[in-house]
Amino acid sequence: MQQRYESSPREVASMNTEELRTHFLVEKLFQADRIELVYSHYDRMMIGGVMPLKQSIVLPNPEGLKANFFLERRELGIINIGGNGQVKVDGTMYDVHKMDCLYVGRGTKQVEFFSANASESAKYFLLSAPAHKEYGTRLMTKEEAIPQHLGATETANQRTIYKYIHRDGIPSCQLVMGLTVLNSGNVWNTMPPHTHDRRMEVYCYFDVPDNQRVLHLMGQAQETRHLWIGNGQAVISPPWSIHAGCGTMSYAFIWGMAGENQDFTDMDFLAIDTLQ
Repeated sequence: MQQRYESSPREVASMNTEELRTHFLVEKLFQADRIELVYSHYDRMMIGGVMPLKQSIVLPNPEGLKANFFLERRELGIINIGGNGQVKVDGTMYDVHKMDCLYVGRGTKQVEFFSANASESAKYFLLSAPAHKEYGTRLMTKEEAIPQHLGATETANQRTIYKYIHRDGIPSCQLVMGLTVLNSGNVWNTMPPHTHDRRMEVYCYFDVPDNQRVLHLMGQAQETRHLWIGNGQAVISPPWSIHAGCGTMSYAFIWGMAGENQDFTDMDFLAIDTLQ
């Protein structure tokens, strides 16, 4: 389990490219027959990637958690961005297809990940936050999520948002999670940008062709920084930072938050002409 510590706006303003990538980019998230875990000190969020190829993978209990089992004091959100798979939760098997979401509540003893077909592995993106009560395990398919259409072709940001874990969807303690799919020919996400000091956020970009990239913008509005991000890579966004991106072609991304509240609309919007 890697650990990523908090950085202030002043520190980030002076970071070079390598330092930015070291602190905020999770570059090798999906590795064959492995589970990768990164512990962020922003709101104690845990970021993970699971890619079972030849064998199933059990969610471990890293020593750094100082817990009897991973979900003793935590909740977990899982979204599959690969081939069809199954997730076994305390003996109950759930079919989790591409862009389906599975929520697993506090107190769950064992979570095991499978791929339905070894030639097309499932790829599970994980977010886990501290939890204060138990909520039951619940699966929501992409078809069950209510789509929200935003943006326009004129601004190259026409996109569809699917909300899974939120106040009017799958209930949780503090985790909020969903994904966004850009329409063909559209490249901008989360523009105009916003911040939310009360919640950190994580993006995981996927369906990005190998020879394409997403230019992810971060930092303060008048002190922006950027990261070039490839397929299956995730970026940690501090509460004080913008989080927006522009791709070299259309793509999709998972977004997840944790912090003081679960109000999806709790955002402090910034005018585009104030960006520097």
